[in-house]
Amino acid sequence: MKIGIMGGTFDPVHIGHLLLGEFAYEDFGLDEIWFIPNGNPPHKEAEHTEEALHHRVEMVKLAVSDVPYFRVDLCEADTGKHSYTYRTMRKFNRIYPEDQFYFILGADSLFAIEEWKYFREIFPTCTILAAMRDDKDAESMRLQIKYLKERYNARIELLQAPLVEISSTTIRERASRGLSVRYMVPDAVAEYITAHRLYRNMTEG
Repeated sequence: MKIGIMGGTFDPVHIGHLLLGEFAYEDFGLDEIWFIPNGNPPHKEAEHTEEALHHRVEMVKLAVSDVPYFRVDLCEADTGKHSYTYRTMRKFNRIYPEDQFYFILGADSLFAIEEWKYFREIFPTCTILAAMRDDKDAESMRLQIKYLKERYNARIELLQAPLVEISSTTIRERASRGLSVRYMVPDAVAEYITAHRLYRNMTEG
């Protein structure tokens, strides 16, 4: 099988994440997209409690429940230790040697990937699908891809996806003030956020 990997904190998952998965699935003829919530991300600030992780996982499950080729994998859902992409991808290659993996990431991550822990070990395990935000990014993206390919023998393809100016930060801030997050997240996720009063205790810096 050809499997797309979508990792992240998903705090919360939103339509931008789902659109990336959908476009990768269609444009590259993938068989499945695996959404992998990170329990204790090394690069981002997130609430590292079992309760917070539970809510993030449940929202991802709700978001993908009606898409047969989307699934949730909990291999990184551990608040007790940092999870790293290179470890996850090596594990998948070991467990599923017959499958091909496509790691989906955004433009910002593509330019920052050399800051990731043991990033060189990621490249042999998968093809990277780098999502381009808009046409203005095209030349800089192509130059970065060329650089990574030549220096690290990386396999990288451009993923043309729609520009969605939505962030999990914006959603959390709106939810903290009791404002609607409808249309920014799937309906089931919006209802979950409201029902559990998520993000209401956020403190502003």
